[in-house]
Amino acid sequence: MTKPKKDVKFQHHDKARSRSSNDSQDANDTSSPTRSQQLTKPEPQDPTPQSEYEKKKQTFITRTIWTLVMIIFFFVAMFSGHIYIIFIVTAIQIISFKEVIAISNVPSRARKLRFTKTLNWYFLGTTMYFLYGESVIYYFKHIILVDKVLLPFATHHRFISFMLYVMGFVFFVVSLEKGHYKFQFQQFAWTHMALYLIVVQAHFIMNNIFEGMIWFFLPAALVITNDIFAYICGITFGRTQLIKISPKKTVEGFVGAWIFTIIFAFGLSNVLMRYPYFTCPVNNLGANIFTGLECDPNPVFLPHTYQLPFIPPNWTHLPTKVTVAPVQFHIMIFATFASLIAPFGGFFASGLKRTFNIKDFGDSIPGHGGMTDRMDCQFIMGFFAYMYYQSFIAVYKASVGSVIETAITGLNPEQQMEVVKGLSKHLVNQGIINPKVLEYLGEQLRR
Repeated sequence: MTKPKKDVKFQHHDKARSRSSNDSQDANDTSSPTRSQQLTKPEPQDPTPQSEYEKKKQTFITRTIWTLVMIIFFFVAMFSGHIYIIFIVTAIQIISFKEVIAISNVPSRARKLRFTKTLNWYFLGTTMYFLYGESVIYYFKHIILVDKVLLPFATHHRFISFMLYVMGFVFFVVSLEKGHYKFQFQQFAWTHMALYLIVVQAHFIMNNIFEGMIWFFLPAALVITNDIFAYICGITFGRTQLIKISPKKTVEGFVGAWIFTIIFAFGLSNVLMRYPYFTCPVNNLGANIFTGLECDPNPVFLPHTYQLPFIPPNWTHLPTKVTVAPVQFHIMIFATFASLIAPFGGFFASGLKRTFNIKDFGDSIPGHGGMTDRMDCQFIMGFFAYMYYQSFIAVYKASVGSVIETAITGLNPEQQMEVVKGLSKHLVNQGIINPKVLEYLGEQLRR
């Protein structure tokens, strides 16, 4: 009987000591409230909603500031001259290519494969050399083909570009490592896909700039406008999901943005067509909004009177004829493509990001993500603008550059001298140059 009593006393003693140690620990720990304090003071609220709100607020402010910065920078560059817009487009395609390639470069760093990144940039440089060279030779033949140093590069440009590509191809084959063949060929295909979707399409955007600023600025503005109105219409009366890969897109926002984009396109084209700086092809890279450009306007910018297909009743007082520039009919098609087809470039980019389980392509633009996130619809829109312009709007006629190219590449030196003599004689007969010039040329050409 005595032992159980001792055990009981020992247990009570342990409990008391445990309570005293807990009390001393609570007294020393001033950060944790006592039981009485817990009963008298309300529990602190969870700070998560406030921090989440502050985070969204900061993101919105950053996004707005950088949006304004980009808009101001873009308009300053556009009004400063075509060469600045060309630099911007070049920077955009390089950054976008870098972001897309970076998605697949993570495994290559893990496997420690050599030359993967080097080959990516080599193929980018080769492709840009070929595409930029094509544009420069096409639009500036009258300068390139008469230069002694540049002439060989111009006449053999495509062969030089091909050999540069072949060198990269051979280097890729040599760099293949056993055990990594499948991965390296995936990288090779990924690089070429990025070159086609970004660099090649950006090349046609570059050509749009050379054809006239309106063919660059208007398609880009239509894509941005459509995106804005799709958001506004979607949150206002959007109910039906458009596509599963982009759950926030609605049919109502899609159709509503189409209508508003057409209205915007009609108004903006009516303004831009009044300024030769926007409508004239580039014949002077030093031109800006203040110096302007001069050219014979494309017929699509000249007003034309159209007879209505029906005669309205007299009581409507509607006109039977309408005077409008043909370009505004073409712009309706531009707006339709920007509204119904170009957004699928964004859907494609969304699917690509979901494939690699990433939110954005990068963080090039604070608050906006990567450059590719902002340009995913612009590439296909610029490509369409070029193809449509060349098919239905461009006026093909002889130019100084094309005549010089034909004479240099298609005639031998004796025939070229005959062309010079014939043109000189024509100019003398027209009273444009002095007859002594013809005599001087005749003496010099006989030597």
